[in-house]
Amino acid sequence: MATTCRIQILAFLSVLLLLFQFQETQGWGEDGHLIVCRIAQSRLSKAAAEVVENLLPKSGENDLGSVCSWADHVKFIYHWSSALHYIDTPDKLCNYQYERDCKDENGEKGRCVAGAINNYTTQLLNYGKDAEYNLTQALLFLSHFMGDIHQPLHVGFTSDRGANTIDVQWYTRKQNLHHVWDDNIIETAEERFYDSNVDNFINAIQQNITTEWADQVKGWETCSYNKTACPDIFASEGIKAACEWAYKGATEGSVLQDEYFLSRLPTVNLRLAQGGVRLAATLNRVFR
Repeated sequence: MATTCRIQILAFLSVLLLLFQFQETQGWGEDGHLIVCRIAQSRLSKAAAEVVENLLPKSGENDLGSVCSWADHVKFIYHWSSALHYIDTPDKLCNYQYERDCKDENGEKGRCVAGAINNYTTQLLNYGKDAEYNLTQALLFLSHFMGDIHQPLHVGFTSDRGANTIDVQWYTRKQNLHHVWDDNIIETAEERFYDSNVDNFINAIQQNITTEWADQVKGWETCSYNKTACPDIFASEGIKAACEWAYKGATEGSVLQDEYFLSRLPTVNLRLAQGGVRLAATLNRVFR
């Protein structure tokens, strides 16, 4: 048993090191996931904060945000995890149903970002028990997927693969629409309003959480029917935001500039805030 554990630990550490060697990002980009996880860690209860510190790899230096994109970088090793980052919904319906939509390309049920959130939340509930789970990986997967499910185009249309096949122009750069929402809106906001400093961006969102959105936060944190995690709510919000904001006015070949950027930035800010608040609330329920 000890030998098996050492092998598992060494394998995990080798994968973790790869996080810092490869630059490909999917889901929210590096900064988006960083923002979600930094907001979440700042809202953890004392009990949850202690467990998170215990579970984080030493290289993370008790900064969940620094390893929040790990799940993106291990997809080429853990090929099975690729389908867990998103949900494909029927084109143009603009709604989500778990039984209909939470499956991978082979039709296997539960293999979507909502199913993954449920799974890794359940694994973390075994903390302190003699469980055969890698709870460090469970924490990193859950933290990342909570960010993904709040990126509207991670609950997008099947035919365009969450807008990955919709080519647009972001100001002077060619991009696909999915990448615009993963990275470009956040990067443009940082450059234009926050001196290209992600910490300034985080501070602005934190301020809005305590002021502009203060009366909404309790609702964001609440799970129906006393569930520990409630990703179906987040996915339903996501496809609605995708239809109302991401897809709208962004067809193949569109040139997206200030009108699109400035009108969509509030939705990006809101979803980043909700992702952080809800990740913290979920971890606080798990580690009471």
